[in-house]
Amino acid sequence: MHEMSVVAGLFDLLEENARNEKAAKIVSVTLRVGRLSGVVPDLLETAFETFKKGTAAETARLRVEIVPLKIRCRACGRESITEEPVFICTACGASDFEILEGRDLVLEKMEVEIQP
Repeated sequence: MHEMSVVAGLFDLLEENARNEKAAKIVSVTLRVGRLSGVVPDLLETAFETFKKGTAAETARLRVEIVPLKIRCRACGRESITEEPVFICTACGASDFEILEGRDLVLEKMEVEIQP
């Protein structure tokens, strides 16, 4: 399960940011997960719950926003969003496309409680 290594890296980033901001605790974390990122959201959430024990994020809530696959047809220029990785333009039927969104895994937001 590569989600464990993804979350391990995420926690390195979260704890570093929390230290830099002198945060007492991490309240919530929002991740944007692309459809083609290779990450399974349920497994990501399970790994997050495992890693947060004993950290500044121990009581944090994880929010996962799924980013749909957005493609642009190189033949006709039409952009479309698809739930399935079917790479055929719905306007012209061409299969020459570029992926615009849906491959990334992004730390969108981290909410913290600052120490007084």
